[in-house]
Amino acid sequence: MTRVFLVDAEIATRSALRLLLVDMKMQVVGEASDWRSAMAQIQTTNPDMLVVVWELLAGMFARGVLADLRVAHPNLRVVVLSSQLDARKAAFRAGADAFIAIGDEPDRVTERLRAAAGDSSSS
Repeated sequence: MTRVFLVDAEIATRSALRLLLVDMKMQVVGEASDWRSAMAQIQTTNPDMLVVVWELLAGMFARGVLADLRVAHPNLRVVVLSSQLDARKAAFRAGADAFIAIGDEPDRVTERLRAAAGDSSSS
């Protein structure tokens, strides 16, 4: 079962994602509304996948932040969400494994989350 950590300032978005992930048979192991809280909790929850809203990273040096995260958690899959489609390239340059546009159809979101989880969703 894929263990997922959610990072989004909006509780409504986190709640919707949590419901979708549970329906997909993934386990939400933690949630945070900001990057600092997320980093503290990721150390203890050891997720397989991080789902984070790009806007929480964009104000920082996203490439450095994700690079540091990769050093500490080399197998962590990073899925970036954004309502700004032009953030897609920047997210991939920063090291994201997948990008999901906020507002995509639920089937498309599910498809991208499954793809990002890879083989770990079947364990």
